[in-house]
Amino acid sequence: MSGKRASILAMFIALAVVGALIKIPAIVGSVALDAFPALVAAVLLGSRSGALIAGFGHLLSALIVGLPLGPLHLLVAAEMATLVWLFATLYEVNKRKWAVGTFFVGNAFAAPLPFLFMLGTGFYVALVPALVVGSVLNLGLAIVLIPRLSTIFEKKGLASS
Repeated sequence: MSGKRASILAMFIALAVVGALIKIPAIVGSVALDAFPALVAAVLLGSRSGALIAGFGHLLSALIVGLPLGPLHLLVAAEMATLVWLFATLYEVNKRKWAVGTFFVGNAFAAPLPFLFMLGTGFYVALVPALVVGSVLNLGLAIVLIPRLSTIFEKKGLASS
């Protein structure tokens, strides 16, 4: 990995930290705007880079609020990494509506399903509205920024090949 690429990756991780500080009111404090830098990076730098940023972004968001779900946040970080990787994979093959829809449904409804069984229906029902809002905001920011940043990244030769 080149120094330039490592610096850009670090910049996106830093953006995920800033996004992690912008919280969506929820029953757990880890719902935040930490995913949009990962979604942008996944398209611009590649799906693996985006997945790495998504996992770190969620863990940092959870750490900021004291890890309310304890080690279960590792599961959520893995889910976020997988969803961002899938988003980038679909986006790359011009299935952009599928990419957006898959991330939205996956993040808002499918990712919290393990908690339905572990912590009960009340937790799931209370968490989903915040995840819907968070998913819409993260996706909205990413969809607005990706085309604008992709031209810059292509001109500078920074985009993934």
